[in-house]
Amino acid sequence: MPRPSAATVRQARRRRRSRRRGHRVLAVALLGIVVAGAATAGAAIAFWADPDALGACAQPPLTPQVSARTSLLYAGDGALLGAVPAPSHREPVALGAMSHWLPEATVAIEDRRFWRHGAFDYEGIARAALADLEAGRTVEGASTITQQLVRDRDLAGERMTVGRKLREACLAVQLERTWPKRRILEAYLDDVFYGEHAYGAQAAAQTFFGRPARELTLAQAALLAGLPQAPSQLDPLRHPAAARGRRNAVLAALRSVGAISAARDRALAAEPLGLRPGRRYRAVAAPAFFGAAVRSLVARDGAGIARRGGLRVRTTLDPRLEGRANAALRTWLGAASDPAGALVAIDPGTGAVRAMATTAPDMPFNLAGDARRQAGSAFKVFTLAAALEAGIPLDSVWNGPPSLTIPDRRCLNATGAWTVHNFADEGSGTMTLAQAIAQSVNTIFAQVAVRVGPARIVAVAHRMGVRSPLTPVCSITLGPEGVSPLEMTSAFATLAAGGVRHTPTMLEQVRRPDGSVIASRAPRGVRALPAPVAAQVTSALEGVVRSGTGQAADIGGPVAGKTGTAENFVDAWFCGYLPRLATCVWIGNPRTERPMHDVDGFAQVVGGSVPARIWHDFMAPATPTGAPAAPASVAPPPPA
Repeated sequence: MPRPSAATVRQARRRRRSRRRGHRVLAVALLGIVVAGAATAGAAIAFWADPDALGACAQPPLTPQVSARTSLLYAGDGALLGAVPAPSHREPVALGAMSHWLPEATVAIEDRRFWRHGAFDYEGIARAALADLEAGRTVEGASTITQQLVRDRDLAGERMTVGRKLREACLAVQLERTWPKRRILEAYLDDVFYGEHAYGAQAAAQTFFGRPARELTLAQAALLAGLPQAPSQLDPLRHPAAARGRRNAVLAALRSVGAISAARDRALAAEPLGLRPGRRYRAVAAPAFFGAAVRSLVARDGAGIARRGGLRVRTTLDPRLEGRANAALRTWLGAASDPAGALVAIDPGTGAVRAMATTAPDMPFNLAGDARRQAGSAFKVFTLAAALEAGIPLDSVWNGPPSLTIPDRRCLNATGAWTVHNFADEGSGTMTLAQAIAQSVNTIFAQVAVRVGPARIVAVAHRMGVRSPLTPVCSITLGPEGVSPLEMTSAFATLAAGGVRHTPTMLEQVRRPDGSVIASRAPRGVRALPAPVAAQVTSALEGVVRSGTGQAADIGGPVAGKTGTAENFVDAWFCGYLPRLATCVWIGNPRTERPMHDVDGFAQVVGGSVPARIWHDFMAPATPTGAPAAPASVAPPPPA
């Protein structure tokens, strides 16, 4: 018998290896089917039996863990201000409100038989087993979209064990029996992680393409559909080549199921990724206001709810006024060498903050809401209100010399006498109390402070809206202690409201993701000053603008206001109001108390110079000429 040739031997060996490989493939495939059957059986048992006894379905699938959702803040006109800073971003979107290509591409690449199988895809299990065997490693998964959904929403963070797999199977079966397919797919697309802190289709579309999910093109949808497999390794911003390869695999899957033609597949596969990273979750409009509003939201609802609760917050910001505030600040403080400035505007009738702008957005704190600076002579308003409450009339006559020494140690909380000087834009001489506030005479208001007592001045300031701690010494009348522009604006808004204080608020309405209202702003005020006292203060402050230190703020009609200049010109203020709007302007060097000289042609910056002009430019369009500075109900009484 002749010996077989070498070629014949090689062919025989190849046939034997092929048969053994085929047997292994068949065995693995059968094993996969058996495992799937066992999982299905176990799930069925767990579903129908007592969960406590089996420990299989420890969590009901219809009440899954609530996924974090991005909270967004909007201006009063509906314009987006920004997203509350959070470690992840997610905005729910209905299946019908996204491009149809995204669900199609997702099903094609993740679970092509999704619409035909139940909780498990037995053909997929067998196909994955064959692919893994031929490759010698895991190259294809077999989990259905339903399984992935319950794994991410109900079992996230659990260690992989046999019990966990059984719960996953049980929950998947139960979910398939309860929810329609469209709802399962929508929930998956709303929850899956795409990378770059983006969870769900809407956040992914905004993150990578700067557009809502409904506007995604076929190529863009294909890119997103491929990312959940490995969001970090396929991140198109960091690994564009890998992301492009995965996108093209999704396009090929769409072609294989007949969703697109071969020609279209080839054309789109040749295109670049076309990324346009969006700024929806990073960009912030009106940063000073936005930051203060977020802090207010966190203080009200807690950091967790504010950052992950999917709240929709309508704020009190008026974009028209905010734009005007920024324009006025830039006009007068536009040079790099200029000091910083802050402007706050409040609706006196409600406490709603309508504008909050600064020229130093890179500061680690909010100059408008958090900075504490010397109010200077603007603080004399509280001394005036305290004097009127104590029965000292506006027409009382006082003598104000250029300097004055007050030996009364009860005012000082320290040893020695208190020497006061008139300086800056202040006058001197014999005059009424109304004239003294108009000319901002230090030596007269030092005497008034001694007469009414510093404790009463501090009490009035706190009642009117100042929240910062204040030391009750007589020098308090000259504003040596730190207060914020927001506090001062609130206090002047109290005067504009006839003595009624409304707590400043930046949140108009807060809604849950389902649209239900959590809270709406309720304009409740507290009587801080008697109405006649507020009216008299307003009458006196009109004189400040008409003929006193604040004439630069004159807008051609009745305006009530007060200038303020801190010692050595380190801070300068103008605070004033009309019936529907109270505004304070502060300027200074935020990082140090450095004297302000040679700013916009002013050798020394006082409250009646740059701050009053900024206030004028902001407020001039706010109210028709001739409108009173105070409501008619609290207008000053006629002369006796």
